[in-house]
Amino acid sequence: MWRAVFALSIACLPATADPLRPMARPEGLGQATWHVQELVDATVSSGGVCGRADIIGERRPTFSGRIGGCGIEDPVLVSEVFNVRLSRPALMHCDTARALWGFSYATLRKAVDGRFGGITEMNVAAHYSCRTRNNRAGAKLSEHATGRAIDISAFTFADGTKMTVLDDWGKGIKGALLKRIWHGACGDFGTVLGPDADRFHKDHFHFDVAAYRSGSYCR
Repeated sequence: MWRAVFALSIACLPATADPLRPMARPEGLGQATWHVQELVDATVSSGGVCGRADIIGERRPTFSGRIGGCGIEDPVLVSEVFNVRLSRPALMHCDTARALWGFSYATLRKAVDGRFGGITEMNVAAHYSCRTRNNRAGAKLSEHATGRAIDISAFTFADGTKMTVLDDWGKGIKGALLKRIWHGACGDFGTVLGPDADRFHKDHFHFDVAAYRSGSYCR
């Protein structure tokens, strides 16, 4: 049985007049599903990217960006995690890739429970980008700027059904599935933001691997 502690770095949250602090997990939510080091220790022998055979991608050289603090050490360009394709290859740190693997392996499968044949693709709205939070002048550096965040805007099922955060959040069965996915992701990532967080996240989920002493920040 996996232990549940997910320790990582800084939240990619919008800069506002009132500082945002890590919120309590939604009621009834357990601790983080995956512990990065445990994933590495248990699967490093598989020979796959980031220590997992089912994280499909390519290693890329370490690089820095135009803004101080941007860049990724030992980045990977990921195209698939545990049989779920990404709509386009996404550049990220291995910590992010492992968290996305855990999310795909457990949370997505449990949340949709085989509906429409199961999820086969996630639409990548954003991955690595050397920028500030929400592209706001004077804001802190985004988690995207270090490859420790990914934004997902939609999910495609095996039967061709598509579910988007913008159109389906809060509506019918798809809205219920999106809510379950958001809820479960709070155990896989350090920060989870969705349409109820603010105007910047109306059309996507923001996932990053930040660490908080009080647990994941979910909003």
